Amino acid sequence: MTSQLPPDEISNLFRKLPSVHDLLQTKRLQAAEQQFGRVRTRETARLVLDQQRNQIQQAGPQVDPEDLEAFAETVVELLDQFNQVQIRKVLNATGILLHTGLGRAPLAPQAIAAMNESAGYCNVEIDLVSGKRTQRSQIVEADLCSLTGAEAAHVVNNNAGATGLLLAAFASGREVIVSQGELIEIGGGFRLPEVFEAFGTKLRAVGTTNRTRVNDYANAISDDTGAIIMVHTSNYQVVGFTEQANLKELVRLGEEHDIPVIHDIGSGSLGSSPIKLLESEPHVRNSIRAGADLVLFSGDKLLGGPQCGVIVGKKTLIQKLERHPISRALRVDKVTLAALQATLAIYRLADSDPHALDSIPFYKMMQVPVEKIQLRAAKIVERLSQSHPDWQVNVIESIASVGGGSLPGSEMPSCAVRIQHSVYDPDTIAQRLRLGHPSIVGRVQDDAVLLDLRCIQPEDDDLFCNAVSQMCSRSS
Repeated sequence: MTSQLPPDEISNLFRKLPSVHDLLQTKRLQAAEQQFGRVRTRETARLVLDQQRNQIQQAGPQVDPEDLEAFAETVVELLDQFNQVQIRKVLNATGILLHTGLGRAPLAPQAIAAMNESAGYCNVEIDLVSGKRTQRSQIVEADLCSLTGAEAAHVVNNNAGATGLLLAAFASGREVIVSQGELIEIGGGFRLPEVFEAFGTKLRAVGTTNRTRVNDYANAISDDTGAIIMVHTSNYQVVGFTEQANLKELVRLGEEHDIPVIHDIGSGSLGSSPIKLLESEPHVRNSIRAGADLVLFSGDKLLGGPQCGVIVGKKTLIQKLERHPISRALRVDKVTLAALQATLAIYRLADSDPHALDSIPFYKMMQVPVEKIQLRAAKIVERLSQSHPDWQVNVIESIASVGGGSLPGSEMPSCAVRIQHSVYDPDTIAQRLRLGHPSIVGRVQDDAVLLDLRCIQPEDDDLFCNAVSQMCSRSS
């Protein structure tokens, strides 16, 4: 862009700009150093000065070159923006229980305690009796086998990694048969055919989007077939004129041709919950009973545990996966295993204790009666209305959902705190709530901000109310 200022004037303005050293001597940046560190503060000061030089060259200064405090304030604002990238506590007011952007399933207190316990030295790969090195998945294998009826189990970093490991181990350079209607796309734009290709597998899609029969699979089998995969479409539904081969039919077909049958159920329901909404989800134990050679699922969805990919099934096949070089690249860390072990221990108690699963936040949130949510919302609205009369705050009915690529179309009645202001648009209000401490993430709907309370824990109501109140005070 051609400069709007003469070269001499540009040079003069450059000379008036403060030095980085002078900026660092201001009280604002000396305080910033205590919070962000000297190196980060110094580099941000340089960035601000560089931005001002570019602005001078293009269109003239935005800030008085000699206003030291104004530059210091700009540096602090930029540091605060950088700070928003850091992981911190968020109150989920979206009404989406397994919100992928917010980390999916919140962990049970037992799982959090286990992660803290294992953060130092721990027996992640050592047998304390013999002193010999072990396979780290053994930490959770006994519980996984007991809860699913499988012969063996293996855990990797996530379910996409589990899929890739299976493809590499059993079908590298070969064909994998899958129904046309199960060629899913998962979050982030990753498509199943692309995952197959990345691991050197040839995709053999059979049937149509809405109808695939067992004969379609049978007709596709050749000497080049490495596996048959059945994929649960956990993030969408195909309804109407549909037909799908059942797992038992595919298992018989696989046995006839000595081809492993893999069931990717995605969401990971262990079938221990009394919640009716979960009845439509495939259960891991049922897939094992149907004869699937391997079943894989996510740990941070309906299981309510940490992010990981769980593979259960035939021992000989699991051993092959454990020995595969890619397994080493996909292995989970110690704190994830500790959290998974603690979560599985809760399921182990569910048969004898009907309230055991209540300690898993996901199940607790699903079962809260809407009447209780409404009472909490009314109390919050009363407090906010009294302290901020210039804001329009009221309780409205809301709809919550499971999310996280699970139970598509599922809905639960809920209640939300609705916030409006005569001056500020809802997007601005939503942003200021996100940037608060703690951050509150809601949703914008019908020209207002809705803060659904189903995913807010009752013990966080005061924290939630104070954060909203602080936003209102800063904006008034």
